[in-house]
Amino acid sequence: MSSRTASCSCGQLRIQVEGEPRGVGICHCLACQQRTGSVFAALASFSAPFKVFGTATEYVRVGDQGARFTFRFCPICGTSVFHTEDGHDESVSVAVGAFTDPSFPAPRLAIYESRRHPWVQLPPGTSTFDKDPLDSAGANFPRIRHAFCAQA
Repeated sequence: MSSRTASCSCGQLRIQVEGEPRGVGICHCLACQQRTGSVFAALASFSAPFKVFGTATEYVRVGDQGARFTFRFCPICGTSVFHTEDGHDESVSVAVGAFTDPSFPAPRLAIYESRRHPWVQLPPGTSTFDKDPLDSAGANFPRIRHAFCAQA
């Protein structure tokens, strides 16, 4: 099984994940825009286990569906590297840019399309959702929930 390592700008905080991503997507919510300093967050979800090297500062955000997400960033350079969702220890979401790999798989879905900047173009075939989608029982789709912060 192949492994990938993502790191912050200064290299102090790193995360090693195994295998292929469970999903790759984009979140256009305002919280992700503010958190990343960009117009969207590109995230890849990986199954546990994963290994963290270095020290992280944590920031907890409650999404609009009530989920609690813990974002980890480097206390030295400030790069946001990965986050987890409380109660879902089976996965981790990693910032795609932290892999510094231009051949990383393209996103297949995008959430909070209602907040997308009109000049941002998505790859052909990307599934889009106006907000964080809910299934018929009112729960978030697991592949979406584990990959995105879901804050409008």
